[in-house]
Amino acid sequence: MPSMLEAFAWGLLAASSLIVGAAIALTFAVSQRLIGLVMAFGAGVLISAVAFDLIEEAVKKATGHGAVLAGVFVGCGVFFGGDWLIDRAGGERRKSSSGGEDDSALAIVLGTVLDGIPESVVIGLTIYQGGVGAAYLAAVLISNVPEALSSTSGLVERGWKHSSILGMWTLIALVSGVSSLIGYAAFKQASPDVVAFVLAFAAGAILTMLADTMMPEAYLHAGKLVGVVTTLGFATAFLIDQLD
Repeated sequence: MPSMLEAFAWGLLAASSLIVGAAIALTFAVSQRLIGLVMAFGAGVLISAVAFDLIEEAVKKATGHGAVLAGVFVGCGVFFGGDWLIDRAGGERRKSSSGGEDDSALAIVLGTVLDGIPESVVIGLTIYQGGVGAAYLAAVLISNVPEALSSTSGLVERGWKHSSILGMWTLIALVSGVSSLIGYAAFKQASPDVVAFVLAFAAGAILTMLADTMMPEAYLHAGKLVGVVTTLGFATAFLIDQLD
């Protein structure tokens, strides 16, 4: 039986790619076009994870479709509402590789945490259900890199110190580990419909995040080619899922 420590470790591992992405952005001059293409690939990977890991698994566990549909729309609504509040507080351009200097540091941190919590909770939940899926873990790992690349480039433009940026991503990785632990501990006695709701909740939140922030930012910097790269990311994650 997996332990709570394992749940924390898997969540931390998945979020560690945020630190890797930040380190790359701080070390190398990464063009905005390349960032856009990498973001598109990450978006495709997440779309595949939503379809084949979250929604498909939720449908298998639910006794009916009500829990799945409710989870999708509640996840969408919670992310939309939280994102709207964070935008008003000054975190609107947190995924942008360029941005105004008036962006709130706290809002950027809170916004990035909001993006990652649903993913991390599901990691903890799936560990208890029988082990973390390789495809879903790969999706989170891969999609975190372009998010950190883009955000870090923007933070450097805003005048953030390198130590502050790395400290922020480290903090978020730790929060992600704790979120995974919570997902493991809070839902281990849950009914199949509750598990289905949580999986669908994460799917709704991730889809809303992709449409609201990640994909528009990718298209802004890389243009129409993002469609091809997004499809490539989707196909890559699908193949991983089939091999899992």
